[in-house]
Amino acid sequence: MSARLRLTLSYAGFLLVAGIALLALVFYILRFVPDGNIDNGGPFVPSRSDLLAALWPRTWQVLIVLLVIGFGGGWFLAGRMLRPLQQINGVARRVAAGSFDHRVHLGGAQDEFHELADTFDSMLDRLQASFDDQRRSAANAAHELRTPYAIERSMLDVALADPTGLDIDKLLRRLDETNRRGIEVVEALLALATIDEGRAITRTPLDLAEIAGDVIRELRPLADEAGVSLSSELGEGDFDGSGTLVRQVTANLILNGIRHNTVPPGWLEVRTETVADGSVQLTVSNSGPAVAAELLGSLTEPFVRGVARVGTRSAGPGRAPVGSGLGLALVARVVDVHNAGLDIAARPSGGLTVTVRFPGPTATNAGG
Repeated sequence: MSARLRLTLSYAGFLLVAGIALLALVFYILRFVPDGNIDNGGPFVPSRSDLLAALWPRTWQVLIVLLVIGFGGGWFLAGRMLRPLQQINGVARRVAAGSFDHRVHLGGAQDEFHELADTFDSMLDRLQASFDDQRRSAANAAHELRTPYAIERSMLDVALADPTGLDIDKLLRRLDETNRRGIEVVEALLALATIDEGRAITRTPLDLAEIAGDVIRELRPLADEAGVSLSSELGEGDFDGSGTLVRQVTANLILNGIRHNTVPPGWLEVRTETVADGSVQLTVSNSGPAVAAELLGSLTEPFVRGVARVGTRSAGPGRAPVGSGLGLALVARVVDVHNAGLDIAARPSGGLTVTVRFPGPTATNAGG
């Protein structure tokens, strides 16, 4: 049975039971009426038997009328009460068919149905944003993965067409560069997918200064090659987190600072510290081109840089490789799973200052 029919039967049954109870009360009261004729010399006074004889046939008629009213009124009331659910169901059916453009937008009083509709609309907004982001990321990823292989194919076609004038060393260097770019994109996408699976991370005691120092030692040759002066101020910062993910965040921020720096000479500064509220803070500042304030919110989207969507291009002399465009997107995911904070600010003279604030050991343990 449908919900409307069940509600109708409930309304009709309740009304019928109420009618029976009322009639039972009437019959009970009639017990106190004398059963013999009362002759008081005035008008005729019916006895109990007279009242029962007159009332009993009407009882069934009253019950039938109550039952009809209960069914008719119950069907109408149930339909009126369930109309908001029918609206929500209609939108849900269209969404299930693949259309995310519909919303309930339920009007009327602020009751439970209105609250349900608003919650449903909010959920659809989040789902649509998520699916749009996934489609955009998938399209960008396909482009980013296709471009290196297209470049490799082009270089090989040229080499096969004129093998006598081939510069083997130059060809191998270019093939290695494009192949590394493809691998970098795939590894970054796999890292994002692993984090997005929602698995609980394993937290261990970490020293952010120690992690940052190791990453700086590894990346300093790359900074020197790109003509970027790399300095650091590493204060103690103990907290609980995933060492692998925190190391990747640190490396991504430093690599971004190197890759998107100005032409030599540029500079990059890394600082770690424990702030007054007990949280541990990593700050990476670098010189570079000016970034408009309205673009800051999009920097954590996959395949987006400070000026536009990424394209496959060479770094140029004295510059670090361009990268996959997934650095800050991965940083944002890691920050989320650590319940940390991420702040990206444009420097007035050009470049960025990126701050990651991890909760201290007490706050982390308290949060589970």
